[in-house]
Order: sequence, then C-alpha cells, then structure tokens
Amino acid sequence: MSRKLLFAIFVALPAFAGEYAVLSTGFRIHAERHEVDGSNTRLFTKEGMIEVPSNSVAEFEAEEYTAPPAIVDPIAPAPAAIRATDPRTLIREAAVRNSLPPAFVASVAKAESAMKQSAVSPKGAIGVMQLMPATARALDADPHDAGQNIDAGTRLLRELLAKYDGDVVKALAAYNAGPGAVARYNGLPPYRETQMYVNKVIQDYQKNGGQ
Repeated sequence: MSRKLLFAIFVALPAFAGEYAVLSTGFRIHAERHEVDGSNTRLFTKEGMIEVPSNSVAEFEAEEYTAPPAIVDPIAPAPAAIRATDPRTLIREAAVRNSLPPAFVASVAKAESAMKQSAVSPKGAIGVMQLMPATARALDADPHDAGQNIDAGTRLLRELLAKYDGDVVKALAAYNAGPGAVARYNGLPPYRETQMYVNKVIQDYQKNGGQ
C-alpha cells in the first residue's frame, strides 16, 4: 500500500473563472490563482489555500468557459426543492461540496457503516459515517439526520486531509482512531483495527478508479 496518495483527494468543483492546476497524478485542482514559492506552489481556491509540491504540478490550464447568468422568469413559481435521502446521493453531493472524490467518500462510508444510517457501533458512533455524539456536536450536526451526518463526516475528512498535507493514510487513521493516536505514533498507529480500516478504504477506492 502506498504510504501517501498525495493530493488525490483535492479535485475541482464546478467553477466559473480562474485556472486548473494539472497534477502529475492526473487530478485537476481549480484555483482562482497560484503563487510559486520555490519548491512549493500555493493554489488559492474559493475554500482557501492549498499548498502542493511544485514538482507535482505538470501544467496550468486557463479556464475558458464561463456560464451565462441564469434567466429567471419573475412570473413562474420557483420549483420546490427536492431533498435527497438516498445515502449514495447524499455522499456524492457532500463530496462535491467539499472538493473530494465521491468514490473516496463512498469508500469511507462503506467501511464505516456499509452506508446504513441505522448502524450504531458498540462505542456509540452513529449513522452512515459513524459520528460520535461529541464529534457531531463539534461539527454542529445532528448525527441521526443522514444528510447532516454525511455532510459533517465529509467535512471532517477534508479537515484531516488538510491537516496532514494530503496524506491519506494519516487522515484515515485519524478519522478512525483520532488525531491523538496519529500524533503519538507519528503516523499509522499499530492498532489492528485501524490498519485494517485504512487498508480497506484505500483498496476499495483504488478498485473503484481512485489513484
């Protein structure tokens, strides 16, 4: 298993201006602009700043397409919002909102709960992405609501990936065993459950097209 799948999780959201940084892995990151600082390149996105090794950027592509403004009929009634309830749809939507590959978030959800909102772990973790009640409170989410549960779990994944500079192994280990365990062992903890969990997520993601 690769110790790092660097920046494979930072993919572009649909956007309307700027450029794309094309990484050597084939992934593209949408940015409003970039700055090169020696061995590192800073990509400024709508969500913040991502720093990647300069040698991991194959090229920059200017974004050519700008969507026209929507034409709103002031007479026609607004369509009623339809809220998705299917976990796979909720996972895909949360992944796009947080600039993560849907297949990656789906692999985490499968490992955590088999994508079942009814799943509750012996330790009390709730729902699809298995949020502990305290974690859910910290993320301002109701873990019993599938949409909030999945959105909060996906946000947590992105935060961990940013914390560990795109190191997927450390991020997954922290999601499973907590950042304290990762800090204590300076990487993947020697816990069989956590090691099996990390392997399971990465293997499933790679099987489904991840790099």
